[in-house]
Amino acid sequence: MSSDPPEPKTVEVGAGPGHSSASAVVRKPLLTVARLGLALAALSLAASATLWQRLSAAREQLARQTTDSALQALEARAMAKQAQEQALETAARLAVSELRLSEVAMQRSQLEELMQSLSRSRDENLVVDIESSLRLAQQQSQLTGSVEPLVAALKSADLRVTRAAQPRLAQLQRAIARDISRVGATVVSDTPSLLARIDELLRMADELVLSNAVAPVNASGMLVRPDSESATRWWQRALELVGDELRNLLRVSRVEQPEAVLLSPEQSFFVRENLKLKLLNARLGLLARQLDSARADLASAAATLYKYFDPAARKTQAAASLLQQVQGQMKTLELPRIDDTLAALTTAAAGR
Repeated sequence: MSSDPPEPKTVEVGAGPGHSSASAVVRKPLLTVARLGLALAALSLAASATLWQRLSAAREQLARQTTDSALQALEARAMAKQAQEQALETAARLAVSELRLSEVAMQRSQLEELMQSLSRSRDENLVVDIESSLRLAQQQSQLTGSVEPLVAALKSADLRVTRAAQPRLAQLQRAIARDISRVGATVVSDTPSLLARIDELLRMADELVLSNAVAPVNASGMLVRPDSESATRWWQRALELVGDELRNLLRVSRVEQPEAVLLSPEQSFFVRENLKLKLLNARLGLLARQLDSARADLASAAATLYKYFDPAARKTQAAASLLQQVQGQMKTLELPRIDDTLAALTTAAAGR
């Protein structure tokens, strides 16, 4: 590519030998210039070729870079689209999670409310059940005249409240403990013994001596005939009494109750029956736990006993003593009340 070009041929016309040296001198610079031009041209061509190669390489590299950039842009767009889709999917999942979380929170609050409602309902049922059992035990104690059913019901209520372990029932537990201590220390009279004493008074009513009696008589006003005496001895005793009465037709005695002296035999019968009726009413009132009515009947019976019967007679004194014992025991027959526990139950039922 860099070979030297052929030298130009000159044709000399009309020149002789003298001109050969001069032409040779002229041709040498021209030849050098030509060669230099050719060299420059070759260098320019080589530089152009090199530049063209570099430009082609740069163009190819730029094309490759452009292609790579386009691919990367496509990949970036695809990744951006995928990221956007993932973001949308994540946002949707987050919304669903938030919705589920809110539902769970709502369900939890509803569950807590339900548990609280169940707890309150359980406490309310417990309070109502305890109150019913205590009132039933109180009625049983009033019917039987014993505090044992009431004490047993209070202890059972205390055990149930302890097992419940609810702070809102602490006041109820303290009230139950106070009532257990107070009821357990209360002394209540024995109802069967009172009934036995009243029955004894009923049997003694027919044997009591009236204030206007002059001889032992029975409820119908007839002379009493003991079974152990023979007929002869009985008549002798009757004649002796008649003789004593004849000798003492005139008697002086102090009359405390004029009505007792003026009683006829028929009226004496009704006095005894009235006394027995009052004692029976007192007995029925005691069985029915109507203590006020029973006390009133016993007081009326005592008034009848002191008014119409002989206070100096031994059986009258025994009956009066027995009647006083019954009246004294009636005072201790009142069963203790459990007002503290019932008030605490009312407070607990009200939710305070």
